[in-house]
This record gives sequence, C-alpha cells and structure tokens, in this order.
Amino acid sequence: MSDITPRCTYRLQLSKAFPFEAAGACVEYLSLLGVSHVYCSPILQAGPGSSHGYDVVDPGRISDELGGETGFRRWSTVLGEHELKLLMDVVPN
Repeated sequence: MSDITPRCTYRLQLSKAFPFEAAGACVEYLSLLGVSHVYCSPILQAGPGSSHGYDVVDPGRISDELGGETGFRRWSTVLGEHELKLLMDVVPN
C-alpha cells in the first residue's frame, strides 16, 4: 500500500484562465519541488464565469470551463505519472 499521508501540499486555484490543462503543465515542476499532494479549488460545475468555483450549480458535473471530465482525466493521469496525489475542495451545494 502506498503512503497517502501528505508530506508537502501545493494549492492550485483552478479557473477558466487556469484550467486542468494549465495545471497539468505545472505537475513536473511541482514534483521536482518535492510536492506530494496538489490541493485544488472546487472542480464541480459552478455558475458561469465563476472565478473561485464555490458557487456550484451542478454537483454531478465537472466544470466545462476547467476542461470537463476529459480534461480532469488527463490531469489525473499526469499527476499519477509523477506520483502526485490530489486533494479536492468539494462544495456539494
């Protein structure tokens, strides 16, 4: 069983201007810094133009502005390739 206890976390504020694709581009750098876990802002579908993601309007869908489910799966794969874990802030409104 792998160690899931966070050693070093790094917070990413996802938004339309910083979606999953941009977050994925940071993963190698974060790994080199020794980060073990990425802690991200909410990823569920928020109100149009939300800059923070805390105004969830559909808790059953990943935000289209962030890249949707496809973008999230790609980002998750990149995190796994660098052995980084993900901590998510969830707002189930």
